[in-house]
Amino acid sequence: MPRRTATMLASTLVLICLLIAGVLIPVPYAEMSPGPTVNTLGEARGEPVLQISGRKTYPTDGHLNMTTVRVTSADYKMNAVEAVYGWLAHDNVVVPHDTLYPDGKTEEESSQENAEEFSQSQESAKVAALGELGIPVVARVVVATVVKDSPAEGKLHAGDVIKAVDGVPVKEQTDVAKQVTKRKPGQDVEFTIVPAKEAAAAEKARREPKVTQKVVITTTTSEEGDRAVVGIQAGTDHVFPFTIDINLADVGGPSAGLMFALGIVDKLTPESLTGGRFVAGTGTIDDKGEVGPIGGIEMKLVGAREAGAEYFLTPADNCEAAASDTPAGLTLVKVNTIDDATKSLEKLRKGDTASLPSCSKG
Repeated sequence: MPRRTATMLASTLVLICLLIAGVLIPVPYAEMSPGPTVNTLGEARGEPVLQISGRKTYPTDGHLNMTTVRVTSADYKMNAVEAVYGWLAHDNVVVPHDTLYPDGKTEEESSQENAEEFSQSQESAKVAALGELGIPVVARVVVATVVKDSPAEGKLHAGDVIKAVDGVPVKEQTDVAKQVTKRKPGQDVEFTIVPAKEAAAAEKARREPKVTQKVVITTTTSEEGDRAVVGIQAGTDHVFPFTIDINLADVGGPSAGLMFALGIVDKLTPESLTGGRFVAGTGTIDDKGEVGPIGGIEMKLVGAREAGAEYFLTPADNCEAAASDTPAGLTLVKVNTIDDATKSLEKLRKGDTASLPSCSKG
């Protein structure tokens, strides 16, 4: 066999072996890609994304689209060939598996966490939206979780409203631990509560709760061994003056908070926020209306532009990354708060696009 032919044959065999190895050998990576976008002013699966009852609402137009990112599942085994293809593809991002699923989280654990974050983002979006409109919302401290086999198990329940601890009124969730830790392990602490069922009934009937209870719990020592605990996690719940339902399934995480809040504001104000424009965006939001950064900004920009968005509301902390690779035809608008967003949308309605706060590459 001629040397040249033998060399080519050997090279071909090596290449085939490398390709087989690339397909068979898993690598510790996961992939992110653009997900669907949903107009918070529109419908999803045949029903309005935002439904408000008990308060006058107004017609809306244009788009206020939330954006999403698709990720490979926790148990997906990416091979080397797929990883290389993902690195080369412009619309996909390959990241270390632990970035998406830290500490060996299972698919179920990750989904549960995302669902909890999504639920909290909806609550905060409602509070922020009504705060932007000057509509009062009542905040109350509740039992968020009860630790299994703790002193509180069977005595306190998730959803119970905590009115006082040892007779001291509770105004913030941190007040609960502050009062409990004044006791020594083994001492009793008294909770004044509104039971969860009574609290829910009162909220539904738009009345003050009629029933309160005093519950005495004997404290135990914390795992760190340095303070008294009863085995609960306190949280904050809100009582809204009317009903706001967010109907969107198969979405997780906190990043839709800003767009939900803006959708609620739009439905509760006579003038269209967008002026008929196609606006998309992303960002977490807290009860005070502060907008926080999110992951996968590059993927969300691509998804928004493919859906037809012209403007993208971008959390300030994501601006530099977003500005480094912005799809053609998409204008980034920097936001720090929901108030920033509504003011920018007002400029957009008036055609004052030159003064919109923009993102820079840094």
